[in-house]
Amino acid sequence: MSRRGIFYGVGVGPGDPELITIKAWRIISQTEVIAFPTANGNASLARKIAGPFIPDDTIELPVVLPMSSEREAACKAYDLACPAIASHLEQGRDVTFLCEGDPFFYGSFMYLFARLARSHETVIVPGVTSLTACAAAIGRPLAARNDVLKIVPAPLSRKRLRAEINSGESIAIIKVGRHFEKIRGVLAELGLTDKALIIEKATGDDQRISALADVAPGEQPYFSTILVYKGGEDW
Repeated sequence: MSRRGIFYGVGVGPGDPELITIKAWRIISQTEVIAFPTANGNASLARKIAGPFIPDDTIELPVVLPMSSEREAACKAYDLACPAIASHLEQGRDVTFLCEGDPFFYGSFMYLFARLARSHETVIVPGVTSLTACAAAIGRPLAARNDVLKIVPAPLSRKRLRAEINSGESIAIIKVGRHFEKIRGVLAELGLTDKALIIEKATGDDQRISALADVAPGEQPYFSTILVYKGGEDW
């Protein structure tokens, strides 16, 4: 029986290509097919990060994902991508799917994994997450000792956001995007405005760190994470 290809889910980190692991570099530089997510066909950040390590003769396979919170549209995109990936695997070509951060930390790869891992050998290569990159950027630990670290997705309802933020000592708010004003309002209600830092495009050449209190009304810090620490340690 001819060899079937291996499907790799490779974390490429938050933005700085030097944060790609040696294992990720090896797989990217040797894989025949590189797949990566694009938002509505725009340039792919994962592809940009891994770009220095992708050989010129590599077959590239963009996976177009909709900029929508609707599950149905995203599911259709993953359903469409799987036959193209599976075709390469069945012809004996290894396929690497590039993932910003880590493949299993809120990554789109998990949906391809759910569709392909049962029928094709799949290997996960972890990567540096945006969460740890943001902590490094501001020079402040995420949590210590018995602090409870909460990871809170910004699309949650205002009521749920408030409850989750209120119940932890250290809070990382992710997927901020268009939900920034809602988050700002909740943090103000909880008296946490002065304890929140915004990290945009962590580790990238255009990284920006701002105190929430300094963000002017109407500004929208996209591609950002908000870290809030209200525990007992003196950071």
